Amino acid sequence: MLINMDTAVTGWLTAETARARLGCARQTLYAYVSRGLVQARPLPDDPRRSLYDPHGIEALVARRHRGRARQAIAASTIDFGEPVLTSRITCIADGALWYRGQDARRLAATASLEDVAALLWDAPGFPPLPASTYGPGPAGTPIARCLSHMARLSAGPGLWARGPEALLIDAAVALRAVAEAACDAAVDRPVHEALAAAWGVDAAGAGLLRRALVLCADHELNASAFAVRVVASTGAALPNCLMAGLAALSGPLHGGMTERVRAMLAESGMFSDPAAAVAARLARGEVLPGFGHPLYPTGDPRAADLLAALDPGPEWWRMLAAVAALTGLQPNIDAALFALEQRLGLPAGSALAVFAIGRTAGWIAHALEQHQAGHLIRPRAVYAGPVPAKGGAFAGP
Repeated sequence: MLINMDTAVTGWLTAETARARLGCARQTLYAYVSRGLVQARPLPDDPRRSLYDPHGIEALVARRHRGRARQAIAASTIDFGEPVLTSRITCIADGALWYRGQDARRLAATASLEDVAALLWDAPGFPPLPASTYGPGPAGTPIARCLSHMARLSAGPGLWARGPEALLIDAAVALRAVAEAACDAAVDRPVHEALAAAWGVDAAGAGLLRRALVLCADHELNASAFAVRVVASTGAALPNCLMAGLAALSGPLHGGMTERVRAMLAESGMFSDPAAAVAARLARGEVLPGFGHPLYPTGDPRAADLLAALDPGPEWWRMLAAVAALTGLQPNIDAALFALEQRLGLPAGSALAVFAIGRTAGWIAHALEQHQAGHLIRPRAVYAGPVPAKGGAFAGP
């Protein structure tokens, strides 16, 4: 009888066997690991290679065999699956990110957030703003301050009844309001310059902040953008739409991932002996926050661009190399934003603040587009609870 040495020793599979079972490329296997669908751990006698959980592999095979019935396709839309909305704002294709047909990485080389906001809003330019009246906000995290400031703005009149030019001014005011609340300072100049002044960063650092803001400006129909569109579809005022985006962004599986990156990199040995630290984390069955992205199997272009521009230092490069050697995963934008925070010596939480400020430009674009669409977003659910009894009587659990 032939014995599969992959399973006889540990029960887990090598990358080659796992890929053969799934019939997928190496990058696709790494994407499954980054999404938590398959666990990986170092090979005992060669920590540079990984083994893969056979149960996760078989679950993925079974999922494929269930077919593509209408309900299965509908269910897949909520997990990086089938497209559910038509949009002209952002395209993610072939490992690249495009804002209205323009390469986001090329824009990041020179454009300001205001330039990209006008592009995303399909506006002729960023409108002039009245003088800022911002005063210091309440204590708390940048996201908490943003939510509080948006709540005050939402108490004003509805903003959708205004004409197109006035509506663009409202949009610009809302973007500035998020930036001011995030850095707790008035913004009376381009956002990246205002952030640099508030955080004591030099001109070179201001350029890195500008680049990061542009790269974060939009990312198609992610959780926060979808939340914004759902609220916008009800006719709610723009500040209320932005509160929905901010609330979604705060979650640990979205923008809050930057704090999980911080916690992981604070673990012992993560910079002094990254290969051993990463191997130990994998052996515990823990994921690596800040690494891998389902939409970019070969690497997040936003992270690659930002990390190359800021050069986080030899310790970071060794750690990134160790993760790549053990898992094949590349850093995503969450890791890059935390590297930016460390490199520039920004206040704790600034990584998420930069994310929120930049992404506000995209949220506003989605709110404007959804408002123009003029229909309510109201999906249906596949009911899986107790079977209703005939005649209206409850059938019980």
